[in-house]
Amino acid sequence: MWQAPSADLGAIISSFAALAGLSFVAQEKLRAYAALLAAAALFFACLAGAGAFAHVLAATAPPAARISLGAAFWILGAVALLAMLNAMQRGALSLWLRVAAGAAVALGFALMARCGVFTSLALTREFMGRHVEFLQQLARHVGLVGAAAAFALIISVPLTALALRHAGARGWLFATLGVVQTIPSIALFGALIAPLSALSARFPALRELGVAGVGPTPAIIALTLYSLPPLVRIFVTGFNAVASEVKDAAIGLGFDRRRLFLSVELPLALPALISGLRVVVIQAIGLAAVAALIGAGGLGVFVFQGIGQYALDLVLLGAIPIILLALAADLIFQMLLAAARRRA
Repeated sequence: MWQAPSADLGAIISSFAALAGLSFVAQEKLRAYAALLAAAALFFACLAGAGAFAHVLAATAPPAARISLGAAFWILGAVALLAMLNAMQRGALSLWLRVAAGAAVALGFALMARCGVFTSLALTREFMGRHVEFLQQLARHVGLVGAAAAFALIISVPLTALALRHAGARGWLFATLGVVQTIPSIALFGALIAPLSALSARFPALRELGVAGVGPTPAIIALTLYSLPPLVRIFVTGFNAVASEVKDAAIGLGFDRRRLFLSVELPLALPALISGLRVVVIQAIGLAAVAALIGAGGLGVFVFQGIGQYALDLVLLGAIPIILLALAADLIFQMLLAAARRRA
């Protein structure tokens, strides 16, 4: 870090010192807002310093040399991001202000990338050499997660109705879903290969529809199975949390079963339903990376290619977007949850 250009190093030290000094500010709000600005300055100073120092190294390095981000960058970058999150919480920033702060950080990063700050880094070179494939695998990853979440939502509706209406069935239903959730992901992906291969061989129509032992079909099935246990449990908990007095009052007003569900139970249980979908989608984003092992594609392709080639930057090319996808999904569901709570 000490070999970075002096201007960037000065900005890093100044920002870090400002964060340390703000620990002694007594006023909570003032400290939070100032810490947010200081942490953002530290984050961008780390980016600028890493990019500038990579240019310095690239000027004298062999053409095939790989310039990777070192421990100093990751430690200080993590400190900066955690400090920003902590400042948002302590400052009690509204959801929209948090969204605006996140958008500002993303915009600043995009502008720096546009100006060529990171062109000498190996991570950038990996992306530039594979950007077409990257976009394809990103779309495949999102498609796997979206299909699994949609199927899980469709299947969870009758299962939730069964658990709510028949208390005796609830025990064995939850037990069965719990067993599915304990199966390791790689084992479940592998266990689906043989039966799906047999089905596609026996029924050509299924093969024409894309059903095969490897590829997206077993990945979607496995992700759907993993999504059902938390989804059904949270749905059942959400509907059971609706006060019986509210339902009795609605029935007393003449609401039939359909109107009771649509006008009373569903709106009151909607925050719980959105929370369930939030858990499922974020979980599926992470698990979809493993689907690359059975030819389903997705961002996990880069992760496993990087592991096989001992190329950390290639691993990061797949891992960092997965983390960002999970954060983006969490933010979207937080906004939906806030809207649902206001309506409820």
